[in-house]
Amino acid sequence: MITIHDFLAALGGVLNGATQSVMAMTFGFAMLPSALAYLVGIAGCVVFNSAVPISFQAETMAMAGTMGKTRNERLSMVILAGIGMSVLGALGLLEGIVKFAGGHVTAAMMAGVGLILAKISVDMVRGDHKLGSISMGVGILSYLITKDLVYTCLFSIAASSIAYHFSKGNAVKNIEIEDRFSFQMPAFSANILRGTLALMCITIGGNIAFGQVSGAISGVDVNVDHISIYSGLADAASSLFGGSPISVVISPTAAAPNAKWAAVIMMAIMALILLSRQLPKIVRYIPSSAVAGTLFILGAVLTLPSNLQAAYADAAPGTALASSVALTVTVFTDPFFGLAAGILVNLLAVPLGLG
Repeated sequence: MITIHDFLAALGGVLNGATQSVMAMTFGFAMLPSALAYLVGIAGCVVFNSAVPISFQAETMAMAGTMGKTRNERLSMVILAGIGMSVLGALGLLEGIVKFAGGHVTAAMMAGVGLILAKISVDMVRGDHKLGSISMGVGILSYLITKDLVYTCLFSIAASSIAYHFSKGNAVKNIEIEDRFSFQMPAFSANILRGTLALMCITIGGNIAFGQVSGAISGVDVNVDHISIYSGLADAASSLFGGSPISVVISPTAAAPNAKWAAVIMMAIMALILLSRQLPKIVRYIPSSAVAGTLFILGAVLTLPSNLQAAYADAAPGTALASSVALTVTVFTDPFFGLAAGILVNLLAVPLGLG
């Protein structure tokens, strides 16, 4: 039975997604067709019984936005990468990678993701000291009192948004975008191919890492191939009509009593907001640093400790070394390269006498 807690978790996910959407608008992605991605995400969660939602994600948008020289190049990269990820998922290759990596290396990669999330939150505080500190302080205090990520998210975002409203000189300027459905024929060039492969690499890492973290929090089994199928199709559907990439995210919905339905509700609300063209108005009232508190608790408290322990529990010397490499490379690059580095060290451990 769906509870009020599920709706609150969904609201937290919506607020998180709203703060990330500003970057999408900055790079010229339209908001209206992005609703298609959320509709695909809803179908994916229902069909595959998945509790992992998709939404605006900074890393994917930044990659496409910076590697694409024009709007058409950016959209082409997202469309082709989305199709590619769906094919990889349909072939069952990503679950194979996770199993081949082993539990220790996968846990080390996830611990690295925890450190990344914590660092992002600290950087937000540094970039916006006042509002970021409010979000961080309220987030930590909320979690200490409630031990609940949903309330932590809502209270920290609400507190920093209220402070933002009363701050002077912090008004967000309107971002002018061409917000309509406009069919985009994918182009092909060396730069688009390079950007497509780069997007696929970061998406593989994100799907594995964020999917595993969400699964650990929700207690719902996660199939990385399944989430790659529906998140890839969502990207392609959105960008084919000018919309933003919409990727797998770690959402407060994972902590809801009914994580799958909380994720569905969150995506349904986002789709309605986008179709009604209200998102650009909503983001004017939420500072980007509002999620600092949520990210810190998610990374430093809920993700890092348990995975760090699992990465080294009963590990042979070679496996421990592979875990250390996976964690380090993840922190300094991304989860895909972290996992790949850990697998490589694992393969070399026996020949080097570290098995």
